[in-house]
Amino acid sequence: MKSDIEIARECALRPIGEIAAKLGLTEEDIEQYGKYKAKIARKPAAGKGKLILVTAINPTPLGEGKTTVSIGLADAFTLMGKKCALALREPSLGPVFGIKGGATGGGYSQVLPMEDINLHFTGDLHAITAANNLLAALIDNHIKFGNEKRIKVITFRRAMDMNERSLRKIILCAKGGADGEPHEGGFDITAASEVMTTLCLAENVTDLKKRLASIIVGYDEDGNAVTCGDLGAEEAMAILLKDAVKPNLVQTIGGTPAFIHGGPFANIAHGCNSVIATKTALSLSDITVTEAGFGADLGAEKFLDIKCRKAGLKPAAVVLVATVRALKYNGGVDKSALTTEDIPALEKGIVNLGAHVENLTKVFGVPLVVSINKFASDTEGEIAFVKEYCEKLGVKAVINECFLKGGEGALALADEVLKAAEKDYALHYAYELSDPLKTKIEKVAKRIYGAAEVTFSETAEAKLAAAEKQGFGGFPVCIAKTQYSLSPDQKALGRPTGFTFPVTDVTVRGGAGFVVVECGSVMLMPGLPKEPNAYKMTISEDGVIDGLS
Repeated sequence: MKSDIEIARECALRPIGEIAAKLGLTEEDIEQYGKYKAKIARKPAAGKGKLILVTAINPTPLGEGKTTVSIGLADAFTLMGKKCALALREPSLGPVFGIKGGATGGGYSQVLPMEDINLHFTGDLHAITAANNLLAALIDNHIKFGNEKRIKVITFRRAMDMNERSLRKIILCAKGGADGEPHEGGFDITAASEVMTTLCLAENVTDLKKRLASIIVGYDEDGNAVTCGDLGAEEAMAILLKDAVKPNLVQTIGGTPAFIHGGPFANIAHGCNSVIATKTALSLSDITVTEAGFGADLGAEKFLDIKCRKAGLKPAAVVLVATVRALKYNGGVDKSALTTEDIPALEKGIVNLGAHVENLTKVFGVPLVVSINKFASDTEGEIAFVKEYCEKLGVKAVINECFLKGGEGALALADEVLKAAEKDYALHYAYELSDPLKTKIEKVAKRIYGAAEVTFSETAEAKLAAAEKQGFGGFPVCIAKTQYSLSPDQKALGRPTGFTFPVTDVTVRGGAGFVVVECGSVMLMPGLPKEPNAYKMTISEDGVIDGLS
């Protein structure tokens, strides 16, 4: 089969004005970035469309096609004559040049132009990086010239949109003297930065400035939080973000309008595209398909407990993506043997699917459809086993072949999702905002992950107590843990039980309005693999790129 980039290159792109017109937008409503990309200048109206969330089981290290399913499902709705829009995150250069190679879907379910989207796109991540580092520079400058706010501890970190493990911990002002006093610092990847999460949860520019002002940069000599607003930095940061805050409009292979905006990671941030893009899509379409990063234990939980609660959103239905190979992987099959039929391993690993189904239907109460993202190596026996398992749990499982067939391969899934979306239901959450922070963490760890107990390091205990005292106890929690397991141990596959969930550190993110809870050794700055995808990429004399996927 042709590579993703070869398929994308052969597709006839429509002028972005034509894509905008499908949503009732005129040339006055968009700001074009060349022929095939645009930003939306119109302020979103109140949402009227139905929101469909796509999430997944815990993936193999290569992922299970959640973005591909989201795109294929949106194209299926378009084929059915529905006025549909797609709302996804922007890729980060770190994973693109690291292990992933791209994040614009796959096969015949892609967003285009895939090269542009995977690389610099419209410059949003660069603007977020610049705004982040402007604040970092202003903090050090404030201390250099008198430290009026009596900052004793700096907690705000610099950012760059690349995997670079050597920058996780650094010494700033190493020579001292005129440079300032030496102190520890470090970089987070831009997708894990607080400026990214702040922008993605903002409703408009006014709200963005208010949120930027609430970012905690450090603590003073009395232990009180010092914010970006205390330094007066929010206006300058907002200026750098004036274009980045506007949603980007592109298209799918099937011609469905796609809003690609914001890109917080889900294992170390909240993993959802921007509220502004989601609400813009909802205001312009009858159906909006969106996704939440990684497995439902991370992405869907944060989408529902954080994004939906803060933005007043409610999905009409949820799609849970599963693959036979991921279920066998969760049953202990080595990656090299995933293409061989193995019902015993499937039976052992399918409990992972069961955990996510129970969480979504019983904890959150959402209408659910399971999408079996079909691979050529899947056997009829394996597919039948998954379907029967889902039927026993009371949910419908539908084969999806959008990777090979585009929207046509997801028509059966789209039909089932429409049925599910007709149900009226009450959305529940994993915890109440009125719960103490420790209780919120314990409820997520036990109700969603299946932990037996939760332990807190001395550092975490002290920071949680301080957060409650300083008025942040009403914030939701955003747990940072591995995406490969329900537990904090990425090697504990399937549905682990009886484990201890160790909370190692806590960070209050005032701009985003949530508390990041770190578990184990999850890094806010990833490293490159031994053989980065960067080595596989080429560009020709006429600018043709290969190696993206």
